Amino acid sequence: MRRLLLALVLAVPVILLASAPVQAVPVSQPIVTGQAVYGSTLAADPGQWSPAVATFAYQWLRDGAPIAGASGATYTAGLDDLGKALSVQVTAGDGSGVATSAPTAPVARATMSAKRQRVLGEARYTHSLKARPGRFSAADVTVSYRWPGGGTGRTYEIRPRDVGSKVVLRITAQAPGYEPLTVKVRSALVRHRVDVRRTVTYHVETRGHITASLKEFRAQAQETYDDARGWRAAGIRFKPVAHGGSFTLVLAQAGLVPSFSSGCSSMWSCRVGRFVIINQDRWRNASPAWNAANLALRDYRHMVVNHETGHWLGLHHASCPGRGRLAPVMQQQSKGLQGCRFNPFPTTRELNSRTPHPRAMANLMVRSYSPDVE
Repeated sequence: MRRLLLALVLAVPVILLASAPVQAVPVSQPIVTGQAVYGSTLAADPGQWSPAVATFAYQWLRDGAPIAGASGATYTAGLDDLGKALSVQVTAGDGSGVATSAPTAPVARATMSAKRQRVLGEARYTHSLKARPGRFSAADVTVSYRWPGGGTGRTYEIRPRDVGSKVVLRITAQAPGYEPLTVKVRSALVRHRVDVRRTVTYHVETRGHITASLKEFRAQAQETYDDARGWRAAGIRFKPVAHGGSFTLVLAQAGLVPSFSSGCSSMWSCRVGRFVIINQDRWRNASPAWNAANLALRDYRHMVVNHETGHWLGLHHASCPGRGRLAPVMQQQSKGLQGCRFNPFPTTRELNSRTPHPRAMANLMVRSYSPDVE
């Protein structure tokens, strides 16, 4: 009897050991596959286990902490994951073993793509352009605009300095979870208010003792003629030539201006027949009224060239059209504004009056030789 009891006692541990579950051990650790990027789907690879395991349970971790509800074999990175590392904890289906993958890199913002961004409208001075934002790969996109000069609206008024170049619009899109995307869009080449309808030639001369830079005089006069706000806006192109031409642009010593006509003054610039005469004193120093208003010398030079050339184009002196409005360039601004504001360039009305039509081009130049004083 004693021998039987002893045999039973010794057999109990063997029976208990045989009924205990075998511990499953990963032969290769679980890994996370996929890109750690916002919106991307990551997948858990449980690895190889010994003994083999038929099923697994998963728990996704954010910086080592469990993510509520994230218990599938896949996980899509969201906003809360940005900048955080993800990993997955894998448990054998019978609970006999647990292993955790290595963490991913911190979740990065996604890259946005864009298409069909455009600038709409006629690329011409005095016109406006409009942004078409197009489409972006992200949802809930906020779009902003940046035009030359800092404008942020959807429309853009073309400026004189844009003529001859392409307007560059920067469209920036922002969306949650995405890196901001900026797309550069260019307009067509910006043209003048009116295409060339007439070309006139001129050459430059001097009279008397000239102390101003003749090189600067030539360059700045041509800049005035080319300026999108000047007579070029009437479709008239001015081309310098070495000799002859349709008119002569003269830089004259102040005391010699009256030599062109008794109607001219040594105080002011003048136009007599084919001669557009710029008084050197005024060119160098502007006029007393202009200086009293603290206006730029360069703008005075625009004004005096536009004014005297306007006489050659057939325009007489003009009056102020209304208090507070821009003075016509053909107004004698240095002698009185009549309530208007100084203005170095032709008004729209003046431009329209000189915009040539094909059958009328030859009639624009005044052929009389009466003097026109600034």
